[in-house]
Amino acid sequence: MERFPALRLHLLRDEPPRKGDFVLYWMISARRTHSNFGLQRAVDWAVELGKPLVVLEALRCGYPWASDRLHRFVLQGMADNAARLAATAVTYYPYVEPAPGAGRGLLGALAAHACLTVTDLYPAFFLPAMVAAAARGIPGRLEQIDSNGLLPIAAAERVLPTAHAFRRHLQKSLRPHLAELPRPDPIGRRRLAAARLPAAITRRWPRATASTLAAGAAALAALPIDHRVSPAGLTGGARAAGTLLERFLSGRLSRYADDRNHPDHDATSGLSPYLHFGHLGTHEVFRRLMEVEGWEIDRLGTRTDGRRTGWWQVSASAEAFLDQLVTWRELGFNMCALRPDHREFDSLPPWARRTLEQHASDPRPARYGLRAFDEGRTHDPLWNAAQAELRCEGRIQSYLRMLWGKKILEWSGTPREALAIMLELNDRYALDGRDPNSVSGIFWVLGRYDRAWGPERPIYGNLRYMTSESTRRKLRLRQYLERYGAASL
Repeated sequence: MERFPALRLHLLRDEPPRKGDFVLYWMISARRTHSNFGLQRAVDWAVELGKPLVVLEALRCGYPWASDRLHRFVLQGMADNAARLAATAVTYYPYVEPAPGAGRGLLGALAAHACLTVTDLYPAFFLPAMVAAAARGIPGRLEQIDSNGLLPIAAAERVLPTAHAFRRHLQKSLRPHLAELPRPDPIGRRRLAAARLPAAITRRWPRATASTLAAGAAALAALPIDHRVSPAGLTGGARAAGTLLERFLSGRLSRYADDRNHPDHDATSGLSPYLHFGHLGTHEVFRRLMEVEGWEIDRLGTRTDGRRTGWWQVSASAEAFLDQLVTWRELGFNMCALRPDHREFDSLPPWARRTLEQHASDPRPARYGLRAFDEGRTHDPLWNAAQAELRCEGRIQSYLRMLWGKKILEWSGTPREALAIMLELNDRYALDGRDPNSVSGIFWVLGRYDRAWGPERPIYGNLRYMTSESTRRKLRLRQYLERYGAASL
């Protein structure tokens, strides 16, 4: 076997490989064929054992918030994987569940014929429970591989409470992991045999057809998912992700440090949905960014003081982008992996819980319920526009997402009710909802990763305060408000 980063390998069932017919890679979160440690590990096992490789990528229909929007994005990624793997000797098995529970037993049936099974480590949503159930129910060796970030999740043994603390940890720990990036093409020219799957399996669980993977209106309408949440304009899949990445690096990156908060001149990357669904990996983004910057690892700084700038030794915009891509994103994975209750109100820092509870009964200037928030029927045109963007596009511009959350806190009956509303709207509509990084953004509204601020205010207590009025003065918003005004909903 080729050398593999030890901290990225988690043995859920530690047994020698069996005398099976193939190696099975159960692709569940790193849904791509490039820069993917899980696929790389499965390929290495197949070569080592002289066995074919089968890649199972399945899409359930009964997951929370299943909708046309989320399904289409995932299906478009599956179509990309089908096209890419068709040119290799890897056997790709795409399965789209036609009814809740219809796919039950497929993984076990394949694993019964496999020498071993490799899958992805993803610490959020329903995936940990799903993998835990699989570990109890399938035979043979089961490996779980961490492809989530530049720093392996296991490299931090405790919850880091702030971005500053996480930067210090990165500056002390990351350097050796930058020498262990995944192979850009895990398959490459590796010689693999073609697999023959048992006919009983393919008859009971038929492969998804090309028309299903195309994710047209008819294909989506035939599935038992929420058809009220329509597809967003963004195309899913590795090809679209790669195109967007290159456009960002050649255009918006130079403006990122100065313009990323301005909706009318949005300089953000737009990559979050692709990172969430695994159509693009942090390692690939990092590799391409540093190629553009002409960076070599010898330029990496030596200080470990947690400062936001200067350590990477790249341009100001690249530094700012890396702080979002690595520090803030992987900080969320750290919390998610080590705090099973990371989506619960009681996981907030003690000072934040205390101040919110002290002000929970304060009078509100306005009160709205979930439906009014969902439909964008508040007294504030700017908040309504942000909600319209979420419902139409599956995203909220990064600065306005913070304001969006702060106002939900201000206009809800209690802080706990506000949290429930934020999570529901974000998980239902956002393409990057249900993600550790997305959850971090919501909990930041309530004090996670922040500090106590003064003066103490009604409702907010010592939480950071934001207003629509100050946001209007600070940001360029005319075009944004024209685009996402009341008519958008």
